[in-house]
Amino acid sequence: MKRMYYLTGSIDSTEQIAKDLHEEGITDWNFHVHSKDDSGLYKKRIHSANFIQRLDIIRYGERGAMIGFAIAMIATAYIMIAKPLGPQMDGLVYVAVFGFITLFASWVGGLAGLATDNQKITMFHDDIEGGKYLILIDVRRGEEEKVKTFMARKHPEAELRRVGSTHINPFKLKPATSN
Repeated sequence: MKRMYYLTGSIDSTEQIAKDLHEEGITDWNFHVHSKDDSGLYKKRIHSANFIQRLDIIRYGERGAMIGFAIAMIATAYIMIAKPLGPQMDGLVYVAVFGFITLFASWVGGLAGLATDNQKITMFHDDIEGGKYLILIDVRRGEEEKVKTFMARKHPEAELRRVGSTHINPFKLKPATSN
């Protein structure tokens, strides 16, 4: 799926965009708004972005899992070779050590992601802090032009700032500024 990022300056415009997109068949599952005015979004019954869309929990958690996997491989190999817990270790111990290290690293990565803005919306940080509303619209690849045309016709005040993928790449360091 593609994600389209629109910026608008008022909650009234955002509310009207939400209503019009719902009439066009775009559900709350595919429409989210990121703003520092969460109470205003709630009062207007506008679907706000969730913590996964706001923060980099998934990307950092995946990175932690990959790092944990590598460390777990090394630690398990060491335990198999050195047998620090004795020669009569059950095979389940190796699985438990491997699983614990991998899951722990994934958890630590996710915690690090809680302290970081989502890499895909970092470029909008100043706009959001300035009181603007970032509208995230998820569409199938074939529907992208339809939504662009609709938004340009019905809501010229909303500025299309970026089109990207909904896929989260843990290796990507910096988001592209366009397409």
